Amino acid sequence: MTGPAPASIFAVELLAGLIRRGVSDVVVCPGSRSQALALAAAAAESAGAIRLHVRVDERSAAFFALGLARETGLPAPIIVTSGTAVANLAPAAYEASEGRVPFIALTADRPAHMRGTRSNQTTSQLDMFGAAARLSLDVEPPTFGPTGDIGRGPDADPDRLASRTLRAALGAEGNAPAGPVQLNLQFIEPLSGTAGFEQMIAAGFSAASSEGAEARAALSVASGDPAQRDAQGGARETVASSDSAIAGTYVHADDALTVVIAGAGAGDTAEQFARDAGLPLLAEVVSGSRFGREAITAYAALIDDPEIGGLTERAIVFGHPTLTRQIPALLKREDVEVFVVDPHTGDSYAPAAGVHVVQTARVSADHDPRTHRRWLGAWVTADRALQQARSTVHEPDLDAARETGYKERSAYARAEVAVKKEPITRELLVESVWRATWPHDRLVIAASRLVRVLDGLAPARKLVVHANRGLAGIDGTIATAHGIAVASQTDPDPARAAGTTRVIIGDLATLHDAGSLLLPDAPELRPRLQLIVGNDGGGTIFDSLEVAGTTTATDFERVMRTPRQADMRALATAYGWEYTRVETRGDLERLLTTPVTGPTLVEAPIA
Repeated sequence: MTGPAPASIFAVELLAGLIRRGVSDVVVCPGSRSQALALAAAAAESAGAIRLHVRVDERSAAFFALGLARETGLPAPIIVTSGTAVANLAPAAYEASEGRVPFIALTADRPAHMRGTRSNQTTSQLDMFGAAARLSLDVEPPTFGPTGDIGRGPDADPDRLASRTLRAALGAEGNAPAGPVQLNLQFIEPLSGTAGFEQMIAAGFSAASSEGAEARAALSVASGDPAQRDAQGGARETVASSDSAIAGTYVHADDALTVVIAGAGAGDTAEQFARDAGLPLLAEVVSGSRFGREAITAYAALIDDPEIGGLTERAIVFGHPTLTRQIPALLKREDVEVFVVDPHTGDSYAPAAGVHVVQTARVSADHDPRTHRRWLGAWVTADRALQQARSTVHEPDLDAARETGYKERSAYARAEVAVKKEPITRELLVESVWRATWPHDRLVIAASRLVRVLDGLAPARKLVVHANRGLAGIDGTIATAHGIAVASQTDPDPARAAGTTRVIIGDLATLHDAGSLLLPDAPELRPRLQLIVGNDGGGTIFDSLEVAGTTTATDFERVMRTPRQADMRALATAYGWEYTRVETRGDLERLLTTPVTGPTLVEAPIA
């Protein structure tokens, strides 16, 4: 080889094209066939053009990339070699599709003529994500042409390919939402080589980085604050596109009794609409909408109340509701008119025939939100009563002792000690973490029983909340949280970068993603990440399902609840995490008022 390898030239140009358009993070998993891409990423890091993250496990790496994208709104391309490496990306890619998160997989492959020959590590890896992919391309190997030029297959110019890839991953209003893209890149020997061209490559990456900063600034202006960008792939326009069949639904003074429902990905838009309309906001705790005076915490219970939820005549749905049975039941009622707000084409959350899908929902200019004051007031009053009755912060014994006055200090002290020694329940754990989280922090909530408990307790607060609710799987939660923590701590705004990322997770979800506890070596960032494991000895979420009452206790325990007796302390130690165990209310209070300085696993046995 007298010059740089075609594979390396192609890899450099492809990454430079992505960086030029705003990509700032790249995730690499080691492998032979993908070496040109990995080494190009290393050169980009050396030039200060990207933050490079190296992970040994592709499944964990994919969810880490998903976490980066959830926080920043931009995809973090993940580079993997051929074979099972590609298949391990599928869980995160499917979550990205249903969660509407941008995701780019750069999968290295053997040349097409080796497929079907049983050659080592060769399989049919094109279109690995199936219908979930927004774009899936099989790119022919770059080669030297007869005149010394690099030959590339059709539609494989690296810069154009970068542009097309990023557009597909980000999605657009009026078109498909954000989601996964796979570029299946065939490479032939020599698999890498850039000797003598290092300075030229570094200069190219530096120039791409400068353009990328401008591109990110433009994206920020167009899409709003990244912290508030929802999983729909960007902020919604206030006016529907001109070609939409229905521009939007309007709330008028004489409208029906209406509720606003906010599921995962709803964000600020749902809260703004409910506030402008003066309507009850039934916002899931993972929606990013549970704040403001209209937010109803105990909405699930109130939907079942015939004197409140039973009177509902219209529902306007933002995002993807997944946490309760009450909301789907409400939307299926024949006496409830349903509007689903979705700025994108494709599948929407529409549980019954006759549901209206609109691109925008707006409050008409002549609407007075005070029109629905009695309707909203009924929800708010009932919600306050339920919150007071359910809250774990309320301490009746201690309050009673306070009322006797400080002359009876011994009674007060005994009551206070008793409260501090209370064992940790699910309710106490999740509400305490929610109340201890600050606006500059990040809260990640795993798919477990705990998220449903929190949904019924968490008072309205404007927090940055992340959850993989696209498919609501337990896999990849630790890796996703790690990506969110790294992205938030490297935010250019010092105030936003100062926060801690806390994770509410069950024991099974922790064990399922235990490999993601492996921390990278320097120079990668050591995250302020607090993994709070509510350990109730298995999948107790199944206790509330019909199966718990329709099978024997032995079979239920064996194949449904599946308790595991793993040593969390040993697990944390093996991976270099600090370990803490909290067993009482006092322990929990001390934990949540102690600064987090690095990765910490907190085990909280559930009483």
